[in-house]
Amino acid sequence: MGDIIEIQNPSVSFIFSPHFSIGMLHISGVVIALFLSMLLFTKRGRSGADMVLAFWLFLISVHLFCYYLLASTKYLEYPYFLGLEIAMPLLHGPLLFLYTTLLTGKTISKLYRSLHFIPAIIVYIALSKFFLLPTPQKIYVYENNGIGYLGLLKIVHFAILPSGIAYILTSLYIIQEHRKNISNLVSHIEKINLNWLRYLIFGMCMIWVSILLGNDISTFSLVDVFILFIGYFGIKQVGIFTNKVTPLPVGNLDAPTPGDIKDIPFIANVKYQKSAIGQEFLSEIHSQVTRLMQQEKVFKDPELSLNELAEQLNIHPNTLSQVINTMENKNFYDYINDLRIEEFKLISIQPENQKFTLLAMAYEVGFNSKTSFNRNFKKKIGLSPTAYLKQQKIALQPININM
Repeated sequence: MGDIIEIQNPSVSFIFSPHFSIGMLHISGVVIALFLSMLLFTKRGRSGADMVLAFWLFLISVHLFCYYLLASTKYLEYPYFLGLEIAMPLLHGPLLFLYTTLLTGKTISKLYRSLHFIPAIIVYIALSKFFLLPTPQKIYVYENNGIGYLGLLKIVHFAILPSGIAYILTSLYIIQEHRKNISNLVSHIEKINLNWLRYLIFGMCMIWVSILLGNDISTFSLVDVFILFIGYFGIKQVGIFTNKVTPLPVGNLDAPTPGDIKDIPFIANVKYQKSAIGQEFLSEIHSQVTRLMQQEKVFKDPELSLNELAEQLNIHPNTLSQVINTMENKNFYDYINDLRIEEFKLISIQPENQKFTLLAMAYEVGFNSKTSFNRNFKKKIGLSPTAYLKQQKIALQPININM
């Protein structure tokens, strides 16, 4: 063998020197992926999503290791790994989709889950003859650009890119729908909006772009970085690798049944009812909601949810969601946070409150983080809280935290 070895990988071709410094990065990726996988497999109270992520991380570690063996020519020492990597790119997309689906609380049947893995299974069945070959023949196939399996490799190669794109777009759509759903259910979405998962999906998108425009060095280097980001978000995001879990809201905003609404007459097709009776019903509930907000100021509860507010009003959550969407033209999240901002504006002008800090008053009106307060304030007012107070010539107690 020379100093340079050319190998036709099932995914793409690559040319490498067996002595390349980036090898340590790949080994680090393998070790970190295995470590994170172990954490999830041994996590107490692990969920179905945890198990999927654990298996996915294990698969990534195996895939990275197979690539490392090929790139460094160490496959000659470990030839029994040859062929395992061929269909692996067809597994990452389905696992991302399955993890996203489970994490957002969607229910899918086992049969439907299994269907997504059929392409990879078919490829491995087609490779069964290769796996039964003697070791020298396997090495011969790899050193001769996949001779005897070129047709299969071309099919896999052309299937990888559309598969990855389809699953990435589908996963982003699921997260977007999840965000809309929780905005109608809770007044605090920062810990459950799955923005960190969106970042990881964008990371996967970069990997697939590299498959299209780059080479295996750039692609698998991005995979290494991707693993590091999973580890980073796993530590930063509550509940992924620990036992502390922030529960996702459970809610379904379909039309309620007559038995769901307590002490209030049922109206057929209540969702966005436009009839005279329907409008009267919506106005009555809206008045109740408004009175509760003005008198009890329940929006100050930072953990307030649609279900809790509906229980106080003795109505079905779906009805309350419809009332807020129709009468206020807002989702529940925006409705509650707009009330909090109006309350902040009201108390900030009172002289007795100017001894408090900006953050203290943000907490007082119901916000549970400065980030959420800043974002919602600027969205509604068009100015940052600090700029607004300066414009209104309101001086609050200074703080060291940059709001």
